[in-house]
Parts: sequence; C-alpha cells; structure tokens
Amino acid sequence: MTKAAGAARQGTAPRNYPKGERRRAQIIEAAFTAFGQVGYRNASMVQLAAACGVSRAGLLHHFPTKESLLEAVLEQRERQDDAHFFRTGAADRDGLEYFASMIRLVAHNQANPVIVSLFAVLSSEATAADHPARPYFVARYERARGQMQSAIHDLSARGLLRPHVDPSTLAADLISLIDGLQVQWLLSPETIDMPRHLRNVLRTVIGVEVP
Repeated sequence: MTKAAGAARQGTAPRNYPKGERRRAQIIEAAFTAFGQVGYRNASMVQLAAACGVSRAGLLHHFPTKESLLEAVLEQRERQDDAHFFRTGAADRDGLEYFASMIRLVAHNQANPVIVSLFAVLSSEATAADHPARPYFVARYERARGQMQSAIHDLSARGLLRPHVDPSTLAADLISLIDGLQVQWLLSPETIDMPRHLRNVLRTVIGVEVP
C-alpha cells in the first residue's frame, strides 16, 4: 500500500506527500465512504467534491470521470486486502496458512465497517449488466475461487480435510459463507462475530486447528 493510500484509510494524508497526492487520497477516502453508504449510482460527483472540500472542477482534475474514481477506490480496496492477507508471504502456498490469513483478513474487515459496506453495496450493484464495476467483481470472484481452491487442494493432498468434505465445491461454499456473514454483520454487528463464525465452520471441514 502506498503512503497516500494508507493515509487515506486513516482519514488523513501524510504531510510530507505532494499536495496533489494528498488531495487525491482525500478524494478516494470520501468516495470510499460514499460508495459504501449509498452506492456508486447514488453518489454524485458534486456531493463527493463537497465531502472532501474541493470544487467539482478540482475533483475532475484528479478524476475526469466517475468511473475513473470508482476504479481508484477498487484498486485501494485490493491493496488493503493484499497488505493484510499476504503479509506472511506463505498464504499462496500453504493451505493452513491461507485460511489463517483469511481469518485475519475477516477480523481486520470487522474492525473497519466502511470496507465491509463498500464491498457489500458495490458487489450487489455490480450484478447489473451495465454497472462499471461488474468486470472487476467477476474477475475478483474468479481469482478468489481459484486461490481458495489451490489451498483446498493442498489440504486434501496432505489428508487434512475431513472425510465428508467435497473439495470440488468447498471454495464456492466458503466464499458464500464469508459474503453472507458480511451482510449479517452489517445488519447486526452486536450479534455476529465474523472471524469466530468462520473459524467454527473451518473446524467442521479441516481436521486440524487453523493457526
């Protein structure tokens, strides 16, 4: 994650960063929040400009189109996931470490509701054929299923899956679980503990404790 992107998620930009980059990070931060609250279609460029204290012309200087701003928001979302998910460098090779990283990522997201809201709102909107984020989410789910399937194959080859588990459908099942937990948590954050629920389900499919 770049300094500007990291600072944007904290609501501030680094003082030693060029003014243009600080402003760009502030705009992405405002869009990140707005898209997660009201969706891409309902967030206007005028409202986004006002939210970060710039004119509409100033906003268009950094992001000439609403689609280009959406692309920047989604790229930042990916950087955040990568920073937390792949911090050990082993999540793409070891099945147990993959799911340990997944639990950490879910816990991180639970502490950052704007991230969860952004994903839930935009992924739902993106089911429309003409939504500009549709290609992003199609590719993201394909990549997520592929990465998880590789982790599952590793566990299966090591004899770590429980006998009743069907490895061919497990990736889609677990991704559905995680996405469903996000929606339930957004509706009832006081009763849903996403990482705990995920860990409990993993105990029913993996024969050893995920670290």
